[in-house]
Parts: sequence; structure tokens; C-alpha cells
Amino acid sequence: MSQAVPTEPRGGSGEMFDAIAKRYDLLNRIISLGIDQRWRKRTVEALRVRPGDTVLDLATGTGDLAILIARTHPGAEVVGTDPSPNMLAIAEAKGSKASLSTRFLRGDAQSIELGDASVDSVSMAFGIRNVVDRPRALREMVRVTKPGGRIAILELSDPKTGPLSIFARAYIHSIVPRIGAFISGSREYRYLERSIAAFPPPEAFAELMRDAGMVEVVASPLTFGVSCLFVGRVPEASTKA
Repeated sequence: MSQAVPTEPRGGSGEMFDAIAKRYDLLNRIISLGIDQRWRKRTVEALRVRPGDTVLDLATGTGDLAILIARTHPGAEVVGTDPSPNMLAIAEAKGSKASLSTRFLRGDAQSIELGDASVDSVSMAFGIRNVVDRPRALREMVRVTKPGGRIAILELSDPKTGPLSIFARAYIHSIVPRIGAFISGSREYRYLERSIAAFPPPEAFAELMRDAGMVEVVASPLTFGVSCLFVGRVPEASTKA
């Protein structure tokens, strides 16, 4: 009888992130030079959360963005979902330690297990790049968000223009994978370089958001274009398919 040949986890999959969960926060701080925290604050501001709102944080990872939303808006209910059980375990521990109103559940952005118009806003940081069917995930975000609600997506970018773009691109393509591989002792951060390079340019991704049903979509480059904050709104008069 032939034996099954073990396969490596797909790049960006929950299994891949399970393997680096314990080192994920440290790697993010070092690789981004601590700027990722500032990017998350911009994302929280863009959501315009009100007291009593329910916020869904997709691809929550170790919960940094969900926890920041809960700390900034203690009157809101924050639910974080992610396909990686190991990442969620760390998020749960961090949320409990901080005594915050957060819940963390296993879930897939391509098939959100919530009813239509059930949350007030949706956030996602450094996750949409790893989603296989991005249009489907964007449509799901629109489906579960109440009319008038905002959707904020933070993602790493491959800066093509600007006076410092050559240095920013060299950092992303040469330095980031080497730092990640050295600290983590794994190859997952080679995937990071490839996935950033393959991600659509900001305006092209903003168009995908519009195609999914969002309006007033704005793409804001951050830190010389190393990352980009995409913000859209679900129309008041629902035209969702």
C-alpha cells in the first residue's frame, strides 16, 4: 500500500500560520519597525465605531487589531475570526489578560458564518492578501455589514512610485524575507515577499471593492506605500446581490 506523501501547507493558509503563531507578533514588530501599530490605529479610526456597535475583525491572527478596537471603543462588541487555531489561542489569551469584550472564533473570510446585515463594521489587517477568492470574501463582507456600515482593509503593498519607492521595495523584497526566515527558522516569510508582489495595485483592489458593492471606496497609501488602507461603505439603500 502506498503511503500518502506529506505536503507543505499552502502559502497563506491557516496551517501555515499555525506554524509561526508563537513568533508572529515579534516578527511583525521587527519587520515593520513597529510602524504596524500606527497603521492599525489608522484602521480603527476609519471604522468610526459607535457605542454598542458590533465589529467583525476578519483574519484576526493573534488579535492585535480586534484588541485595539475593543480598547479604543470599550462600548463595542468585537468578534475576531481566523482559520488558524494556534493564532486564535494567542488572541484569546491576550484578550482575556486585558479583560476586554472580545470573542475569537475559527472562521473563513470567504464564507462568513453570520447573518445578513448582522454587524456594524468589518475590519481586516494583513489578511486579504492570503485569501484565495478575494471577490467572494469582499462580497461576504458587504453581505454581513449593515447598510451604511464601513469596511476597512489594511494590507501590505508593493510601492511602485514615489521618491523612496526603490528603498521601500528593496526592504520588502530583500530584507523582510531574510529577517523573517532568520528569526522564525522557517520559509514562510519567503511567501510574504511573493504574496506582496502578486497583490493587485491599490486602485485595482479598490475597484474589486466597488464591484463587490461598496461605495465611497478610498485607497490611502501609508509609509511611502509600504502598506495601504482601503475603506469602503455599504450603501444605505441595499443593492447587495
